[in-house]
Amino acid sequence: MTSTTSHDRVLVVEDDPATRLGLTELVRAWGFATDAAVDGEEALQRITAFRPTIVISDLVMPRMGGMELLRALKAEGGDVTVVILTAQGTVETAVEAIKEGAYDYLTKPIEPQRLKILLDKIVDRQDTRREVKVLRRQLGEQGTFGRLIGNSAQMRKVYQIVEQVAPTSASVLVWGESGTGKEVVAQMIHQLSPRVRMPFIAINCAAIPETLLESEIFGHEKGAFTGASERREGCFELADRGTLFLDEIAEMTPATQAKLLRVLQERTFRRLGGRSEQTVDVRIIAATNAVPSEAVTDGRLREDVYYRLNVFSIELPPLRQRTEDLPLLIQSFVAEFNERYSKSVSAADHAAMSILERHAWPGNVRELRNIIERAVILSTGEFIEPKHLPLLVVDSATDRTSAISLAPGTTVDEGERRLILMTLEYTADNKTRAAEILGISLKTLHNKLNKLRERGSPTS
Repeated sequence: MTSTTSHDRVLVVEDDPATRLGLTELVRAWGFATDAAVDGEEALQRITAFRPTIVISDLVMPRMGGMELLRALKAEGGDVTVVILTAQGTVETAVEAIKEGAYDYLTKPIEPQRLKILLDKIVDRQDTRREVKVLRRQLGEQGTFGRLIGNSAQMRKVYQIVEQVAPTSASVLVWGESGTGKEVVAQMIHQLSPRVRMPFIAINCAAIPETLLESEIFGHEKGAFTGASERREGCFELADRGTLFLDEIAEMTPATQAKLLRVLQERTFRRLGGRSEQTVDVRIIAATNAVPSEAVTDGRLREDVYYRLNVFSIELPPLRQRTEDLPLLIQSFVAEFNERYSKSVSAADHAAMSILERHAWPGNVRELRNIIERAVILSTGEFIEPKHLPLLVVDSATDRTSAISLAPGTTVDEGERRLILMTLEYTADNKTRAAEILGISLKTLHNKLNKLRERGSPTS
């Protein structure tokens, strides 16, 4: 049941004394602060002192009826929700009142349960509106850092490092799960740097075939290989005096990484098939969705390249570890897609927000952005509701509420197995993070996983 607060003040406007008294006492019994007026003119006088958030008004009254009162409130621009009471013969007029801005109407005689449900819905709606105002103020005052959004301790730490490193030409290694915003961080560093007026060139090392990657990065001369019909500048030349963002650096072959190291050290390179050295002034920002130390251990990232890039390291937290930033992120995306699609969605309602807060977010901020874009497009009213969210998200939120359950008779080994697997799922198979959460060393976690495999238990 919705609980009322000091914000919930209801003004009953009704010319019939018995109906006015009965409604006022009924609404007061539900925990609302109440006042009453005999018609629209008296209501406007009482509104100034009483400041109601909800007005329940009869449609037909002497001096000033409900429609005129509605228009007067609308002209004043106050944030008051109006419910119209109507007799059966004036339902069409009540529908017209909704078009004028009334929230809903009820026909007489009033069914108390219907009125209670309606008031509870209005309270929820007003609570959400109040939260939206707070979020918009936070977005403007403290919740954003350029295109980076969030006010959690983890994100404030990211902002601090970005501010420190941006004015320099030092190399930066940004790491975090896919969808956490690594390229956005790279763009912010560039925008806050003295190189802001020069090019920002981004290349995804994982998206380009191995045979073409070296040519994309360093360029090639005409005839350097089959199909090289003309000389082509690579990313280093294109980014000269600017910033080069190398995404998924660990997907680059060791041979190409060795050539990259030479550019990092000497600021010179040679195009494929070229004889002369090219000198460039490029600031390198690299990114990986792997834990850098693990990528080095696994042989995916050369140790010398890692140390050369890792002058500054920025770790981006997954969304599930900073869920306090969800409301700010959602509000920002709602505003973005309202403008793009000419919509007027205010926010996610309480039910939808509850689902979004329980989702595991394996795709992080990118996944959230896509879901909010879809929800804004589907929404036909003021709020995003659960029906506007993908079933997969709703189902995953339901599954997570059940968490891990152990029945009597479960062995210690089985309980440990479930806990390890659940933690690995939570961290998207990030074993270093899982070990930290479990309070054990990474080596101990690997040993336990090996034992599970030896016993034939599934570990993924």
